[in-house]
Parts: sequence; structure tokens; C-alpha cells
Amino acid sequence: MSDVVLPLSALAAPARRRSRAAGTSALLLLLPSLGFLLAFTYWPIVQVTARALLVQRFGTAGTVGVGNFARLFSDPAFAQAAANTAIFAVATIVPSIVLALLFALALQGTGALTGLLRSLFVLPMMVPLVAAATLFTFLLLPGDGLVDHYLARFGLDMTNWLGDPSLALGAISAITVWKNAGYYMLFFLAGLAGVPPELHEAATLDGASAWTRARCITLPLLGPTFAFVLVIAAVNVLVQVDHVIVMTGGGPSGSTNLLLSYIYQQAQQNNDPGLAAAATVVSVACLLGLALVSLRTLERGIHYES
Repeated sequence: MSDVVLPLSALAAPARRRSRAAGTSALLLLLPSLGFLLAFTYWPIVQVTARALLVQRFGTAGTVGVGNFARLFSDPAFAQAAANTAIFAVATIVPSIVLALLFALALQGTGALTGLLRSLFVLPMMVPLVAAATLFTFLLLPGDGLVDHYLARFGLDMTNWLGDPSLALGAISAITVWKNAGYYMLFFLAGLAGVPPELHEAATLDGASAWTRARCITLPLLGPTFAFVLVIAAVNVLVQVDHVIVMTGGGPSGSTNLLLSYIYQQAQQNNDPGLAAAATVVSVACLLGLALVSLRTLERGIHYES
């Protein structure tokens, strides 16, 4: 009896059917999430982009154009808000990430004391930003605040931390660092847990110092974690303005006015939704560009299996 030889197409047909069935099942499972993304993420982006391109004047029909963007880039208040946001980003992201990394390196071990210190460092992220802003407003009160009280013991004069244009943004930045450093520490702790200990053991046997091991092993392997934390920190710079509104309202003299607070002022106080939408599109575009660069770095990261 001779063997029956089936064509390759007949053998591949069941595999294709199984693949299509698996793809259909995956799509059905993803449909609820896709629906929420379309309804609450992508559709609002389409709406705000359309609103930014709709130029309206009082008593006239709207026309499509880039007039809102022209008004935006010629607005000195927007230029100041963008500059404040850039300064705020550098003043908060860099110290927060550095402190988070140092905390993670110091607390990556196990033990009761380590667990307690981790909890203390993570505690600020659990405090609502509005509550933290209210607390620090009382701490920074000129003359009567706790900060000035202790500075007076060293012979320092009373300081108007939130009323001085040269100090207000720094005070806001310090509060943001206090709030976010412990949160970013959690990501670095997770990244450090993925570093194979064999690499450090081999480097120690070769006579490498602790700084050399950190520079040549730990930091390169934390590259993907750095990229991820950078995206999260950039998002926080744009969306965390509750403390600015509570503590200074963007003042004094616009020194703490950030992009999101500028958008709020144009949309709610000045009743100019077109300008607010244009500022939103510019902010989202900048954030998207930074996220793409960081994620490309994340994809190029080196991963080792222990």
C-alpha cells in the first residue's frame, strides 16, 4: 500500500484556521479596552485638534485655519508659561530621578529597617496633591510658617517663598520633588531586581570597585527604566498643576504659570476655547515627541536573563 502524500497547502490550512480563530478571540477580548481608548483618549484628541483649527470671532461663522496657533505663538503669556514649564521640568525631573535612584540603591536589600524606610519614602505619593499644597502653604507662610521659624534661629530674615517671583517656582518645584521621588523609586527598585547578581559577583572578583560596578553594570542595565521613568515624569510635569492653582494661582506676575494652568485660564477665565485648544495640541505634541524618543531608547535597552 503506497503512502498518501498531501499537498503543503492542505497541511497548512488547519494551522491558518487556528491562527485566525486565535486572532478573532484576541480581538474580541480587546474590544472593550479599545472602545474605552477610542471614547476617552483618541476621540477627545480629534475634538481638541478640530477645535484648535476652528477660528471664530464674535458674531462671525467659524473658519478653518491656523489662526489660533498664530495667536498662541504671539502671546507673551504663552511664551512665559512655556519657559516656566521648561524650567519646572528640569528643576523637578532631574532631582526626582537622582534621588529616586539613590534611594533605590540604598534600599534594595531586605529587612525590617529597609521596609520601614521604603514606606516613609513612598508615603508622600499617597498624599493628595491638593492636601500637600495646603500643608506646604502653611509651612511657607512669611514669618509665621514653620520654615521661617527655624530659619530665624540661624539669624535669617523672613522670606516670602510664594510671593517672591524669583522664589515661587523653586518652592513649587521642591514640593513636586518631595511628592514624586518616592514614586519613581519604586520603578528603580523593580529595575534593580532584574539586574543579574552574577555580573556584580564576577566584577567583584575582577577587582572592580563599587563605583565601577555601578557605572559599568547597574546604570547601563537601568537604561530602559530611566526611559520609562522619564516619560512618566514628563507627563507629571504637564498634568500636576493642582498645587500651583492652590498655592499661587500662577502668580506672582505669572512666575509659576505653567502650560496646563495657562490652558485653564484661557478656557475658563478668558472664554477663549480656540486658544486653549491650540495650546493643548502643542503640549500633547511635545509630550508625544518626548515619549517616542524615550520609548525608542527603551526598545534599544539591553536585557539580560538571570
